[in-house]
Amino acid sequence: MRSISVLGIVSYKVFPAQMGGQKCVIEFYRQLARLTPVVLAIAKDNPVKPNWDQPVYPILYHHKKGPANLLVLFRLRKLIKTQQIDLFCIEHSYLGWLGILLRWITRKPFVIRSHNIEAHRFRDMQKAWWPLYQWYEKQVHRKADFNFFITQEDHDWAIHQWNLDKRRCSILTYGTDITQPVSEEDKLAARVQLLKENGLPAPTRLFLFNGTLDYLPNTDALRIIVSELLPLLHGYQLPFRILVCGSRISPQWRDVLQACPDILFKDFVPDISLYLKGADCFINPVTLGSGIKIKQVDALAHNLASVSTRSGARGIDTSLTGDTLQLVDDYDWPAFAEQIFRQANRTPSPVPESFYQFFNWGQIVQKALLSLQTV
Repeated sequence: MRSISVLGIVSYKVFPAQMGGQKCVIEFYRQLARLTPVVLAIAKDNPVKPNWDQPVYPILYHHKKGPANLLVLFRLRKLIKTQQIDLFCIEHSYLGWLGILLRWITRKPFVIRSHNIEAHRFRDMQKAWWPLYQWYEKQVHRKADFNFFITQEDHDWAIHQWNLDKRRCSILTYGTDITQPVSEEDKLAARVQLLKENGLPAPTRLFLFNGTLDYLPNTDALRIIVSELLPLLHGYQLPFRILVCGSRISPQWRDVLQACPDILFKDFVPDISLYLKGADCFINPVTLGSGIKIKQVDALAHNLASVSTRSGARGIDTSLTGDTLQLVDDYDWPAFAEQIFRQANRTPSPVPESFYQFFNWGQIVQKALLSLQTV
């Protein structure tokens, strides 16, 4: 592969990479740096000296202070010159306008890496100005030299709705370093540990939901778990607990979860793998948002039996997941509850090798680099 120097522009905090979106950014550039030189320009609210082996410059203002980044425009130009950057990649469309200006003064091509269709997220959040952002998002993607989208659905929608040149678009999904299913011995040991830590009897079924809990699709999923699924699960008269892990929960939602005896709220956990190994079923009742649900990929990578709405499984080809993932139509909560107990009471076949090949970070980044070399 031809070596090219890439500047990644990230307008928010990604160190330490704890949440799904942060991991999606950092793991991509970590893997890319194994193949070609990478420099990062990141937001100022990151640590000055993050745990990172490549050159990193915390010089950007957060994208919520968008116009303030005009103040760093020429600093970025200098960085591109001194680091001999061949192209720069902007995470999300937020600073697409900065990319247009930076290309104009440096004559270097720029790429947008979309994690979802942002206008759709703002629409779901009932932001009155979402149509204006959709117009802006369309313009910056059309002006970019290349566009990465995180799912086939987002890729196809953007090409059709925004009239993008499909030759300048590709898919760059989320990945995993896990290369094979977790062994049954490791899963059993993790399950025993979770039962012991929570003082639960052996027959208790453990269901898991995790995510960033101030993110609307996940907050709505909490509402569904509490108001829709819990009453249905009680009807099966089998002992269970729902483990909820995640950061940034509001005080109101913390109170709600802690008031539910069948929910064990664990807040942010440094190592989610214990829960992904030890749970009996991962539940993903997400109906809002676009992009890929990183938590669902992580659950499947750990060979964890899963039940998801169809919306929650966007970007995941079920031909790669065997019977480990069961899909239910959005809003069909009785069927969702039934599938939870079906999944938790049987041993699904191991996740196929094709899943690990498709979602392998090394494979994903190699394909991305081939696309970047054409820009």
